[in-house]
Amino acid sequence: MAAVRLTTLCQLQSHSEIIKRLKRAEGHLRSIVTMIEDGRACVDVAQQLHAVEKAVCQAKRTLIQDHIDHCLEHTLGALTHGERAPLDEFKQITKYL
Repeated sequence: MAAVRLTTLCQLQSHSEIIKRLKRAEGHLRSIVTMIEDGRACVDVAQQLHAVEKAVCQAKRTLIQDHIDHCLEHTLGALTHGERAPLDEFKQITKYL
């Protein structure tokens, strides 16, 4: 039996910001390739790779948190206070991703 998708990709306002961030990271990554091709110092390359990695991780974190805060919330619908407790706790812990 195939897995059932609970939601499709929610279009949130943050998606445009995530796209901008990823496009900047893409350009930054291209410049890092050029740095390597030009024989730049490994320390400089590593520093720039670290910056790209952070940008991609932040984009991922934003996407996941927005999905939980909006898409998952919408899918679950109205919950009683007792039913919301596990979801609220899950939201809180994902802030530490």
